[in-house]
Amino acid sequence: MILDKSEKSDTGKLIVITGPSGVGKGMLLRKLLERYPDRIFFSISATTRSPRDGEQNGREYFFWSRLEFEQKRDDGEFLEWAEYAGNLYGTPLSAINQAISLGRIVILEIELEGARQVAISFPSAKRIFISPPSMEVLERRLRDRSTDSDEQILKRLHHAKLEIAAAAEFDVAIVNDDLAIALEQLEKAILN
Repeated sequence: MILDKSEKSDTGKLIVITGPSGVGKGMLLRKLLERYPDRIFFSISATTRSPRDGEQNGREYFFWSRLEFEQKRDDGEFLEWAEYAGNLYGTPLSAINQAISLGRIVILEIELEGARQVAISFPSAKRIFISPPSMEVLERRLRDRSTDSDEQILKRLHHAKLEIAAAAEFDVAIVNDDLAIALEQLEKAILN
């Protein structure tokens, strides 16, 4: 069972990070993890999408077949899960509970639907939204990473507009315009 607000504990905490694809969440979190490797546990999500160049199973994601993912989902092994751009994504529950019990700060980098699920199932989690400075900058970042087709980029941009419209649902909103400033703001939000 996961901790909730009524079981407030000094043993650790859960932080949810959300924002559009291409906004720089991964870069910010990697830099934060470099600063606090013994204090922060970066949750590894599972997905049914194919690995991108350089990604390894168990490092960036657990890459599972749709059948394997659905079996684990049906067995209640996820804190949250969602379908995004035709693929399933979810947060395996066991590693999160273990890290929190060991006093770690657990960070989930998940999309909007998953963040909404966590707000219900784990209301004491702090939720942080990372925004782009503009839609134009976001489109340029998506194109510069050269991982998606034009059709996929258009889908991601459409979805980004919906996500940005929900930023007010979060405890903290950070605009990733300047990496150093955004990192400082994120560090403060997570550690306080």
